[in-house]
Amino acid sequence: MRRLVNLWSGLAVVVLLAGLFIWEGGTPKRPRHNSNAQALVRETYRGLPLCFEPNWGQSDSLAKFVSRGNGYRLALRAGEAVLSLSGDAVQVRFLGANPEAQVEALDPLPGRSHYFLGRDPARWRTSVPHYGRVRYRDLYPGVDLVFYGGRQRLEYDFIVAPGADPSRIQLGFGGVTETHLDPQGDLILKTVGGEIRQRKPVLYQGAAAARRAIDGRYVLTGRDQAHFEVGRYDPTAPLTIDPVLDYSTYLGGNGEEWGNAVAVDGAGNSYITGSTSGTNFPTTPGAYRAGKVGQDVDAFVVKMNAAGTGVVYSTYLGGSGDDTGGAIAVDAAGNAYVGGYTTSTDFPTTSGAFQASFRSGNPTDHDAWVLKLNASGSALLYSTYLGGSKDDILIALAVDLAGNAYAAGGTGSTDFPTTPAAFQPRFAGGDNDAFITKLNVTGTALLYSTYLGGSSRDPAWGIAVDAAGDAYVTGPTRSGDFPTTPGAFQTKFGGGIRDIYVAKLRPTGGALVYSTFLGGSDDEQSTFLALDAAGSAYVTGYTTYTNFPTTPGAFRTSFQGGATGSGGDAFVAKLNTTGAALVYSTYLGGSGEDGSNGIAVDAAGNAYVTGFTNSADFPTVRPLQLAFGGRDAFVAKLNPAGSALVYSTYLGGQDADTGVAIALDFSGNAAVTGRTASSNFPVVPGALQSGSSAHGAAFFARVSDSLDQRPALNIMLHAATYSGGAAAPGEIVTFYGAGIGPDSLATLQLNAAGLVDTTLADTRVLFDGAPAPLLYVQAGQTGAIVPYAVAGKDSTRVQIEFRGVKSNAVAVRVVSAKPGIFTLDSSGKGQGAILNQNSTANSASNSAVKGSVVVIYGSGEGQTDPPGVDGKLAAGSPPKPHSAVQVLIDGKPADVLYAGGAPGQSAGVLQVNARVPANASPGVVEVQLQIGGESSPGGVTIAVQ
Repeated sequence: MRRLVNLWSGLAVVVLLAGLFIWEGGTPKRPRHNSNAQALVRETYRGLPLCFEPNWGQSDSLAKFVSRGNGYRLALRAGEAVLSLSGDAVQVRFLGANPEAQVEALDPLPGRSHYFLGRDPARWRTSVPHYGRVRYRDLYPGVDLVFYGGRQRLEYDFIVAPGADPSRIQLGFGGVTETHLDPQGDLILKTVGGEIRQRKPVLYQGAAAARRAIDGRYVLTGRDQAHFEVGRYDPTAPLTIDPVLDYSTYLGGNGEEWGNAVAVDGAGNSYITGSTSGTNFPTTPGAYRAGKVGQDVDAFVVKMNAAGTGVVYSTYLGGSGDDTGGAIAVDAAGNAYVGGYTTSTDFPTTSGAFQASFRSGNPTDHDAWVLKLNASGSALLYSTYLGGSKDDILIALAVDLAGNAYAAGGTGSTDFPTTPAAFQPRFAGGDNDAFITKLNVTGTALLYSTYLGGSSRDPAWGIAVDAAGDAYVTGPTRSGDFPTTPGAFQTKFGGGIRDIYVAKLRPTGGALVYSTFLGGSDDEQSTFLALDAAGSAYVTGYTTYTNFPTTPGAFRTSFQGGATGSGGDAFVAKLNTTGAALVYSTYLGGSGEDGSNGIAVDAAGNAYVTGFTNSADFPTVRPLQLAFGGRDAFVAKLNPAGSALVYSTYLGGQDADTGVAIALDFSGNAAVTGRTASSNFPVVPGALQSGSSAHGAAFFARVSDSLDQRPALNIMLHAATYSGGAAAPGEIVTFYGAGIGPDSLATLQLNAAGLVDTTLADTRVLFDGAPAPLLYVQAGQTGAIVPYAVAGKDSTRVQIEFRGVKSNAVAVRVVSAKPGIFTLDSSGKGQGAILNQNSTANSASNSAVKGSVVVIYGSGEGQTDPPGVDGKLAAGSPPKPHSAVQVLIDGKPADVLYAGGAPGQSAGVLQVNARVPANASPGVVEVQLQIGGESSPGGVTIAVQ
């Protein structure tokens, strides 16, 4: 048996999911893994309650109120509601209604929206209020109509006063190609782009516990008209008719969206910037734009409260071209500094701004922009272009204690604005140099601006500023002549495709304090940079070769990513304050491909990183979950010496997941954002949203590191194969951790019902709260059988409870079958636990005769017929696997004579009797089980004569 021990425990997470279209297309302007171009928001906040805004001067002049949500825009006009979905506009008309019905807002909400669109301040709209409901008063005699909703659904109630006639309510539909009722009574509206379903109406009288259901249904009175048929009810009491509009076929909208950067202020509020290309972008609830402003994309800024339960403000930015929000920072007063790039010649700028006009000469080239929003998001304190005549892309942004903004990115402009005393006032060559620009507090002048680069391509991807005003920048470089400083850690290009550079500029921007390469002989990219209080720079990214510089005693000094070119590892490196030496440098990864996209550092010098991994053996400590899909996000915390992981966890579902940014609050909680394509991404109770769109989703997770003395669950493996990542019903599994059982080994016991007990030596293993049969328990290792209750689920959350205290919860993917064959040395490899026909153990010195029957022992067959009973001993007619069982010996099919429970053993122990094929090769050959399309891992052997 293997034993893994870790003394830490107490890792917790809060996950807020949102259905997000994520751009992952290649472009030379942005990092491969999107360091500051973070994949964050398309509907990051769509799970918040739906809300409404008054229509203040927008293009739909007929609308009284508007609302936007997941894939839709709703305009409430006199006599009709217009629902825009994925390019379709469907009108719900209230036929015969009172044209003078008063439309009023109810339930004011704390949020506000602001719109800075175009260069004309007269077009800007600020402090647009939010409301929870809108009512049409007396739409019909004695009948009010109230719109409300949330959590992906829009609802509207007809409130029929005592004595009023509900038959007066008549609905007409425009913009539809077909209208019909399905067998369930739902009203189906077909459009060119999809289907809208109005659920069978719910009718009731009374409230809460006294509510009484009333029969009712839709009745079609024409191709595009309907009314409600109401059963017997008390006409002296109010009646509510409640249709529910289900527009889930439109989830995801009709464009692509990017959330590119996130920041956290001292109060814990989150600030996000990004861009959208869709005409029905479902932004912060209540945010509204009647039509697209840009040709392709517009920028946005959202401020979320610290609890993640509400929006403080939502602000749009843009002109008539393409506008991308690429970076964000926050000062102590809560002002947001936002940067990005644009092709708009009318991007909103402010009077006296440093650069009021667009300079790029090619329509497809960009200018950078920087702006400052006040704390309420209601006004631009300044906004300016920043660029030359070619392409200028702002990727990173920082702010110092005085409120000066530092912008960094890449430029192809030989006339990018620089200052005379700058370190490098002229373009160095190639197609791209880094730029570092310091703006004054009013955005009216450059305090300094400099190129930084050599004769090839050298963008800046990360920037940070220390208390003295020194700016630290990092990025990839292809230039062998990139400027370095004497005494720097690495003054020569390492070779290969790219090296990393790390440079520190003096507060005047006129000289380098230090500048160094960092890299081996193949390909390295840095993706972000952070500072500690002493001025040491921490850099993270990925490398594809075995000779990336590491330090003795670092957590991992050898490359794990397989053969060169087949994988990669993340890395974390800390430079000393002079840039002359590495304090530590470590690889971080497994045998697949791993990369880090973001880094943050706390006051104690712990480094927090996030990124992606497709390694089944990525190092985990106190994980929140085990490996889930082919590519998961990860979150890891390194101790101040870089010698050990404080915690490290996978984070993801069954499809691709990537962590792309990380930030810290003053309590040491790590805010992580990223992208998921998984419909079963792990969420916790109370999360804003528990599902994702088919095209991809953003996630927001807050990881809390409470170093208490709870049991620490580190890993769960198949007891036969020692493979992780998923569990099947009835599978025998082994857990490793610290404090997950008693100091002395305790073994299986039967309870009064004759079942394997689920409590052993004050220890329980819980799958979604359901206790599992226990085979043995000990402080560092525990064996259990996965309950059959997990069958049919996508995932399950596992905890180990010892003496009433529960461990961290670990999310585990559920599969229908995960076959594995036990081995004699409990390693998962080599000689299988197999009996020959004479009941002796199979071995190289006691091989099986061709044509004889062997007995193979394993686990992971999944659900059985009849359904398995947890902990029941097999007797009589043992249950058989629900899925067909096949055996391959030496790659040849073997006749399976029996497959089912092993007599006298607990449910979950699989016995397979198979005949050795006559054409099997003599010697030690491989044996595999195949169940339900899943195969046991290779490397298990049987000896054949």
